[in-house]
Amino acid sequence: MAGSLAATAARGSVVMLTGQGMRILLQFLSVVTLARLLSPHDYGLIAIVAVLIGVGEIFRDFGLSSAAVRAPELSRAQSGNLFWINSAIGLLLAALLFGLAGPLAAFLDQEEVYGIARAMSVVFLLNGATTQYRALIVRGLRFRWLAGVDVLAAAFALAVALLSALLGWEYWALVAQQITQAFVVLIGVFLGVRHLPGLPRRGVPMASFLRFGGNLVLSQLVTYATSNVDTAVVGVVHGASPLGLYNRAYQLVVTPLSQIQSPITQVAVPILAKIQEDRPRFSAYIVRGQFALGYPISLGLATVAVAAEPFTVLLLGEQWTAAVPLLQLFALAGIARNLAYVGYWVYVVRGLSASLFRYSMVTGAIKVLCVVIGAQWGVVGVAIGFAIAPWIAWPISLAWLSRVTDVPTRSLYAGALRIIGVSGLSAGMAAVVVAALPPLPALAEIAIVCGVVLAMLGALLTVPAFRRDARVLKETVGLLRHRSAN
Repeated sequence: MAGSLAATAARGSVVMLTGQGMRILLQFLSVVTLARLLSPHDYGLIAIVAVLIGVGEIFRDFGLSSAAVRAPELSRAQSGNLFWINSAIGLLLAALLFGLAGPLAAFLDQEEVYGIARAMSVVFLLNGATTQYRALIVRGLRFRWLAGVDVLAAAFALAVALLSALLGWEYWALVAQQITQAFVVLIGVFLGVRHLPGLPRRGVPMASFLRFGGNLVLSQLVTYATSNVDTAVVGVVHGASPLGLYNRAYQLVVTPLSQIQSPITQVAVPILAKIQEDRPRFSAYIVRGQFALGYPISLGLATVAVAAEPFTVLLLGEQWTAAVPLLQLFALAGIARNLAYVGYWVYVVRGLSASLFRYSMVTGAIKVLCVVIGAQWGVVGVAIGFAIAPWIAWPISLAWLSRVTDVPTRSLYAGALRIIGVSGLSAGMAAVVVAALPPLPALAEIAIVCGVVLAMLGALLTVPAFRRDARVLKETVGLLRHRSAN
């Protein structure tokens, strides 16, 4: 059992990370190409509606996908009822957004928002029908199929967006991208399950799913609302064009981070759910997960922070250089957010959605306070508040979790501090080297920053603690290669 779970976890991680790597590549390709065909104003208009879509998506899921994945037993009748619940919520949200399109456009004084909101209400319908099909695929540990569907959907959506932009559709190209992606995902997950849900049935035990989902959706709603308070402040106070600038920097840093965390979570949650009663093994998996996420992502974000200007010029063009400080601040925020992420797995696996909701309320208040204070200094001030908040919340996260369940708190704190130390020292040395050099082409400067970071990593391997961490990472990578080869 232990070996098969390790093999499944390893294979699933390889498949999902490979698929997600392809999606991130498509995301970057989308940013690079569409940013040259569309204006910041176009992106700002979509970002306004996307905030509402994001809030609605939390209600549309209602935590029921996670409830289905973690459930020890899931009957066909229960799965069918969950499908109809999610579909009904999707229909309700689509009708609500369709009806609110006019008032929203009038409130924002952006008449284009009227058509955008009505068109994008279709996304709720498509995603509502997708939810439980996707959960069944994850529950069955069929990560290869899911990764293929996600990549194919992203590729189709990008192709539609590019064609539409070239035809002069402006912001409608981005609307077409969103709808296409949701439609292709629905078709893909349906083909992966290949059965229609039965009619809703009474007398089927559903209370545990709804109770878990209700608490989880509350915590997700708080997290989403507070995570997007910065976008709302920029959009309302500064308008669509500054919001488009802010959104592009966000898409380059924070969105890829979420895209890496999401597939790993889809692998981690069902695997951890099967071993949660084996406390030593569970703790070992959590610590290993922190290393696997923490070191590569933190080092990558530190590199982006140092080389923000050449990255911006290379990926977006000279007209987007005002986004450089935003890119740097988002990278710093991403390091702290990533270090706290393994705690989310524990909350979900152990069914602690009520505790997660209370924790989200506290950290959400911190985020809102930081952003509101930062807003006094404009768009960059908002980004500063966004960056400071997770560094305040991160040390709270593990302490809060340790109050409600057993977690290897000391190991997680110590590991995180080493990750921060390695990333900070590497980025600091790279910044010193870049500052001493004359202006260089973007690619050359990025190459130098990466080279200095790698050289610093080599030097830090002389420290025993870092050498032990490197050994754990090497073992993890070796396991992934071995299992993927098999």
